[in-house]
Amino acid sequence: MFFHPMDFLIIIAFLLSLWAQFRVSGTFNKWSEVSTSTGMTGYEAARRLLDRNGLHDVPIEPIPGKLSDHYDPVNRVVRLSEPVYYESSISAVSVACHEIGHVIQHKEHYPMLVLRHKMFPVVRFASGIAPFLLIAGFLFQAMNLVGLGIIFFSAAVAFQLVTLPVEFNASNRARRLMVAEGFIRSDEERGVAKVLNAAALTYVAAALISLLELIKYIMIFTSNRDD
Repeated sequence: MFFHPMDFLIIIAFLLSLWAQFRVSGTFNKWSEVSTSTGMTGYEAARRLLDRNGLHDVPIEPIPGKLSDHYDPVNRVVRLSEPVYYESSISAVSVACHEIGHVIQHKEHYPMLVLRHKMFPVVRFASGIAPFLLIAGFLFQAMNLVGLGIIFFSAAVAFQLVTLPVEFNASNRARRLMVAEGFIRSDEERGVAKVLNAAALTYVAAALISLLELIKYIMIFTSNRDD
């Protein structure tokens, strides 16, 4: 109950997650010191991409914090952290254009994004109740509760796995659009790739941890059912 062979892999995945967080912060900081050749700020790049894609009604708001950038599909608003909104660095423009990638996904009804939105209400409930079911099930040796907890936890894992293609697709869109629109030169693409790839790695690490935990719970559940 307290130790399982899968824990070795989970620890490794957790260390990978920590490294990914460290890397995304370090990469962002490094390329924040490199200005784009156009001198365009994150806000200007984002606004131009929105307008070029007929999304004139989508506002862009600055928000406090670092790497807190996101697209709110419910209110249809792009929120950029202040360093991204105001600065004209490789990092700022890369992150801003990534978020616009999500807006374009929304406009075009990108299938994985549509699926992710449909899953969200269920996953929000499942994520809240799954830990309690698993803890209670293991504590009282109630395998029925464990099985139910696994089902709910599976929904959360599926959500994270669906998130991966959404994020990679948004980054790929951002890179193509930045080149097509002349936001960056060919020699600046390397910096853009490093910023976006570092951010994507955090999603991969988080999904890997959850998937390994799910496999561990399933192995414990099936083992107890066989006893």
